[in-house]
Amino acid sequence: MAKAKPVIGWREWVVVPELSAIPIKAKIDTGARTSALHAFDLSVDERSEGTWATFEIHPTQRSLAHRSRVSYPVHAFRNVKSSTGHSERRPVIRTVMKIAGYRYRIDLTLTSRDEMGFRMLLGRAAIRRRFVVDPGSSFLLTKTIKETGDTTTS
Repeated sequence: MAKAKPVIGWREWVVVPELSAIPIKAKIDTGARTSALHAFDLSVDERSEGTWATFEIHPTQRSLAHRSRVSYPVHAFRNVKSSTGHSERRPVIRTVMKIAGYRYRIDLTLTSRDEMGFRMLLGRAAIRRRFVVDPGSSFLLTKTIKETGDTTTS
């Protein structure tokens, strides 16, 4: 018998430990294929080790308190069409995401999400075959502990 998948709400706390230890409130969006992370002052350059993105993140909404500058290897580039129909070529990084006791490698596109309500969008590709989404609930799997920057199961 197959193991039951954990149920997550339409928003959950996640940590991207290779970028920041601070939890990010992510919107779970089954209508979006790719996941996106809010990044600003983004630049992409060629190095001897390949293509790298350098950018700033501030994982906490409406706060620059945990702002940090990051350099990370670019895995690929993708053309992503927004819900408004605007197409944008975005760098993609392949990194680890932690949600409660689960840890997965996912692809994240880097883009400005200043006008959006969430610093991170978790799309279908990141949750496929891993979780079931309950769109009527929030934070089913996680609660945040801001002092440690960790997420734990509820």
